[in-house]
Amino acid sequence: MQTSAPSSDVPASAVPEASAPDLAALLDFARTTAADPETLAGLTLHPTERTWIRLEGPGGSEAWLIGWPPGSETGWHDHGGSSGAFVTARGELSELSLVMPLPSAGWRSLELEEGMDRQRSLTAGRGRAFGPHHVHQVVNPSQTDHAVSVHAYYPPLPRLRRYARQGDVLSVAVIETQEDW
Repeated sequence: MQTSAPSSDVPASAVPEASAPDLAALLDFARTTAADPETLAGLTLHPTERTWIRLEGPGGSEAWLIGWPPGSETGWHDHGGSSGAFVTARGELSELSLVMPLPSAGWRSLELEEGMDRQRSLTAGRGRAFGPHHVHQVVNPSQTDHAVSVHAYYPPLPRLRRYARQGDVLSVAVIETQEDW
């Protein structure tokens, strides 16, 4: 079979660009990957520390397979303006989040109104997608069992803001960039 190189007569603007994945595509990728025993088998679990493997996500997204030891958690954080999705592959994760998006810049501390907290329990096979200003904390509530999850973000994470929370006051604690990971 013969193949030929693409014609140089075709203008570059006529070649379609890969489209950015939407929330449904990120969630579908996380759900499909979380159900893949071969991918899950590649993750080594540590007894006391989170472990992770970087995955190739859809449409140029950033993806991670994460192992959660009993009682581990992320702390309050956002994803630096990226949208994302995650699905629990094994065990159970609890997500604590705020019901409203926070401003993306220009503040160091906010007092949250009553009723801003939401909690979700995500058992194996369950997940969620979120927009670019989502602030949450993810916890493995089990004191005995590991959890495993798949996460996907688009655009790839430019930074991660970590927050300190004292009651209803949320303060920016540190801003991490890719060099910090």
